[in-house]
Amino acid sequence: MIQLPASYQEYLAGKSESFINTVRPILMQSAADKTHGVRVVVHPHDHQAHLDGTIPFGTVVEDID
Repeated sequence: MIQLPASYQEYLAGKSESFINTVRPILMQSAADKTHGVRVVVHPHDHQAHLDGTIPFGTVVEDID
């Protein structure tokens, strides 16, 4: 089982279940490859997350759309 880095666990702390369900699969993918960080794009009614090669592994960056 893939273990999320502490920084990702801290990022998820206090977030809603729906937010976690959206973002966690990408965090798990990042933890599996240990190469890229994660960018979370905040839209008015939802969120999207994707791996980002410009962000170091273990880092989450939020952007507003």
